[in-house]
Amino acid sequence: MTAPQDLTVSNFGPLLALAGTWEGSDGLDFSYHHAETSTGDTPYFERVTFSTFGPVDNGTQSLFGLDYRMAAWRMTELDQDPFHTEVGYWLYDPAASQIMRCFMIPRGAVLIAGGTCAPDATSFEISADLGSTNYGILENLYLAQNASTERYVATITIGDDEWSYEEDSVLRMKGRDGLLHHTDRNTLKRVADA
Repeated sequence: MTAPQDLTVSNFGPLLALAGTWEGSDGLDFSYHHAETSTGDTPYFERVTFSTFGPVDNGTQSLFGLDYRMAAWRMTELDQDPFHTEVGYWLYDPAASQIMRCFMIPRGAVLIAGGTCAPDATSFEISADLGSTNYGILENLYLAQNASTERYVATITIGDDEWSYEEDSVLRMKGRDGLLHHTDRNTLKRVADA
C-alpha cells in the first residue's frame, strides 16, 4: 500500500473523519448464546484503530481507504481476550461514490459490504448478501451448514469526535425456524488522532 497522498474529503469521503483510535463501552450484541440455547444481550467494550492509505489503483479506478483493526470485550471479561475481533479495510471510490467495508472475522467468514455515499455524508448504509459476487459474504463449510449469514446491513453515523453504528447480520441457523437477526450497536469516542 502507498502512503496517503491527498488527505481530503473529496478523496476519502466520510472515511477521513474516522482516521485515528476509537473506544466505546456502550456496545450491545444481541445473538444466540449456545451455552443457554437461547438469544440474549451481551454488553461490550470496543476499540477500533483506522490508518489512512491510498490511492490504490485498479486500472482507472482509484480507491482511498482505512486499514482497520477492531476488538471487543464483554463488559464482564475486560481482563480476558476479546470475544470478537476483525481486520480489514474501509474503502472509498470517489469517482463512483461507492463506500466499502472489506473484513474478516476469525470464525471463518469474509464480507465485502458496500453502498453509495456522497463524500460529505455524515451517515451511510452498507450491505452484503450471501451469493452476491459484488458486495457479498463468504463463510466456511461449518458456518454454511449451521449458522449461515444470508444478509448483512450496517448504518454508520459520524459526528464530532464520535461515530456510531448499527449492524444486522441475518442468520439461518440449523434447528431454528425462521431467521435470526444478530444485531450489534455501539457509539465510539476518539481517544487518539491518526
